Order: sequence, then structure tokens, then C-alpha cells
Amino acid sequence: MKTDTLIDLLSRQAGPAPRALVARRLSPAALAGLVASALAAITWFGPIPATMFATAVPWTKMVYAGALALAAGWLTARLSRPAAPLQRPQRAVFAVVGVMAMMGGVSLVSEPAGGRVQALLGHSWSSCPWSVLALSLPGLAAALWAVRGLAPTRPLAAGFAAGLMAGSVGAFGYALSCPEASSAFVAVWYSLGIALTGIVGAVLGSRVLRW
Repeated sequence: MKTDTLIDLLSRQAGPAPRALVARRLSPAALAGLVASALAAITWFGPIPATMFATAVPWTKMVYAGALALAAGWLTARLSRPAAPLQRPQRAVFAVVGVMAMMGGVSLVSEPAGGRVQALLGHSWSSCPWSVLALSLPGLAAALWAVRGLAPTRPLAAGFAAGLMAGSVGAFGYALSCPEASSAFVAVWYSLGIALTGIVGAVLGSRVLRW
């Protein structure tokens, strides 16, 4: 949205961008990112064995990624509208990450002392964050496009929130191919990949979301 257009709307007492309009732009972006990340993950890395779905391992990853995507999407929606309050969606983001961190900590403590490093690092700690970031890029592009068409007044923060949403969606897709079983692994390396996507979103958002 151009500055002159926003000023004209506000001068007519239009107020913030309607919530339905924000949802209509962000929801397809998130869905497109999810489909792209899932297809890319399965194509590049292959799917996890079907027997893993009989355990809690993939469901833990997908619930974490899905819950964080919803919380970050809520925050992105608020940052796409002028003067919208941020406290509740910010708390939701911290709560989801905090719960996952506690689960990871509990699982790590429950491991025998000799197996904790392996549980934390798994077999793919060095590649996992970058895989999440790579799988998140299509969703990030779609999210930034969606936010750009709204009325963000804090481009850096809006870009970071859009990156968190896209990173979470990318992590959801990656979970379909990731064989790692430790909650501690997910809490650290999935979260790092999501945070990296948020940083990329902030850098890009500071430019492409500026009026």
C-alpha cells in the first residue's frame, strides 16, 4: 500500500486494515509456503519411514512448527496493520518456544549422561538449520509479498515476524523428512533455523516493506 493511499484512507477514518483483508492475504501465503516446503523436503531428502508416524517423534515436530506458525502469523497480521496491539501475539510466540525449550530440556535430562551430546546434536545438527532456512524461502517470499500489500508501519519487525512464520512453515515441511528423534534436537536446531529465517525476513523487510 502506498503512503498516499494510506493517508487518504485514514483521512476518511478508515482505521487499520480490516482483519479479514489481512487474513485473506497471509493465509494463502502460509499455505503456499507449506506446500512448497513439503514438496521440496520430500523431493530433496526423501520422506521419513511411515512407521515413524506411529510414534510421537514427527507429531512433536509438526505441532511445534504449526503452533509457532500460527503465533508468528498472528504477530505478522498485527504488524501489517497500523497501531495494532502486539502484546498478546508476542506472548504467544514466546510461550510456544518456551514450551518446546522445556520439553527439550526434560528430554535431555532424562537421557543417560553419556548420550546427551548425541541426543542434542543428532546426525544432522550442522545441516538442519540451513535446511529449514532453505525450505522456508518460498514461504518467506510469499509472506513478504502479502505484507507489502497491507499497511506495515514497522518494516523491520514485520519482516522478522513474517520470517518467523515462514520459518515455522518450512520447519513443518522439513519434519516430513527429518529422522531425528530427540526433542532437545528440535528445540535447538529447528528453532535456530526458524530464527535464521526471521533474521533474513527482517533484513529483506526493512527494504521491501518500506513505503
